[in-house]
Amino acid sequence: MSPTILQIGSLGETVLEIMAVFEDKWQKAKETIKERSIFMFNNGLLSDVSLVVGASSDECDAKKSKIAIPAHKFVLSIWSPVFFAMFSGELSEKSDSVDLPDCEYEGVLGMLRYLYSEEVELNESNVMQVLYVAKKYILPSLADKCIEFLYRNLDPGNALCVLSHAQQYDEKGLVDRCWEVIDRETVEVVKLEGFRTIERSLLEGIVKRDSLTIREVELFKAVDLWATKECERQRLAADGNAKRSVLGEVIVKSMRFPAMEEKEFASIVHNCKILTREEEDNLMKNFNGVLTEPRAFPMHNRIGSLQSCRRFRSYCTAIYDSIYCYEDTLEYNSIEFWVDSDVMLHGIRLLGSQDHEYTVSMKIKECHQRKKPLFLLEKEVFSCVPLPSKTEQIDGFDIFFDPFVLRKNKHYVVKAFIDGPESCYGREGMDSVECHGVTFCFSQLSNPKHMNETNVELGQFAEFFFQANLTV
Repeated sequence: MSPTILQIGSLGETVLEIMAVFEDKWQKAKETIKERSIFMFNNGLLSDVSLVVGASSDECDAKKSKIAIPAHKFVLSIWSPVFFAMFSGELSEKSDSVDLPDCEYEGVLGMLRYLYSEEVELNESNVMQVLYVAKKYILPSLADKCIEFLYRNLDPGNALCVLSHAQQYDEKGLVDRCWEVIDRETVEVVKLEGFRTIERSLLEGIVKRDSLTIREVELFKAVDLWATKECERQRLAADGNAKRSVLGEVIVKSMRFPAMEEKEFASIVHNCKILTREEEDNLMKNFNGVLTEPRAFPMHNRIGSLQSCRRFRSYCTAIYDSIYCYEDTLEYNSIEFWVDSDVMLHGIRLLGSQDHEYTVSMKIKECHQRKKPLFLLEKEVFSCVPLPSKTEQIDGFDIFFDPFVLRKNKHYVVKAFIDGPESCYGREGMDSVECHGVTFCFSQLSNPKHMNETNVELGQFAEFFFQANLTV
């Protein structure tokens, strides 16, 4: 059978006219597949399906409560197995309109932008919506970008919200990072308006933690305010019995009332009427040495979170600046340091680059001492994770060890060999940094046998994790 030949005539002239129109409008200007694909994003041209979603939450007009976004089944299907199943097979969706009632406009639009361009525009107002649709439609690469954004933008103001979503999606690494922020910045976290509306299960998880950094009376004030607001939501009179009921016994019994000062307990806790008379009597006896163990409540203070000493004012990324980096070779890094009061050193943060691994050997010892190192690590592999930074894309990893005491004004040196690809690095380093009442001092260490890639101003050892106020 011979191929059909299109005759030049009225039909042929029409085809040429149509081709000319298309060429003039976009194909001629869009030279690459990516450019042409981006042109099709949110474009009705050749669209064979509309995704109907809820309007933004600030949309008041009832007529605009639903928005239809044009899309193309081919693009959706090659990215998402969910959409592929939806549009193919005997039970495939035949309608040219698909309702997504549980998805919001900003989230779906962000997803489509990524499917058409492999680029995503995330911000604090849309990232949770985009993450939801990425998880729902099995788009792991898009979900990874959302998780990375949350890592880099995590702070006390959003830690509770991020934690809730991270738990929902079983993102363990992000969950752990949220708890680190909550532990370290507890005072700021409990003062947030959002703390008053968190789920009771989350409140329970918070008050049970031993690593919160807050005075017990301040934590109780925040818990009592949560209970008052919860009573209002449930239209209950916010008396002691109602507040204890909405809190539940686990939360009440997790409070460390014996760790408070007697004056604080008498003026704050007593007036809230959350405790029974017997509990209050036992606690008052404890404050006065009559009863040494009121067993209903934990006796000891919370340990508190690790504090951090950051010795750099800014950072350079491996992506944009390769003047100073580690390029597939074993590099020597060292710095001398000391503190002005006794502290317990728990770990040190090193810098790397995104999605890479580094093999590290490290040693920490007293200067000019031949005795056994305080910490010795031999060729262990670490994977980089995104570090919090809203201005730079910084990645790194933490090396924790059995803590040991740094003695006041005694000099120490940390040395590390780092084997891996080019890395981020710190710059504008300071020779002394005051952190949480402790001053860390740094000095350059020279060794004629090696080229030291770290000094006071540039390089590695970005943060020192420690606990102060020791009684040792």
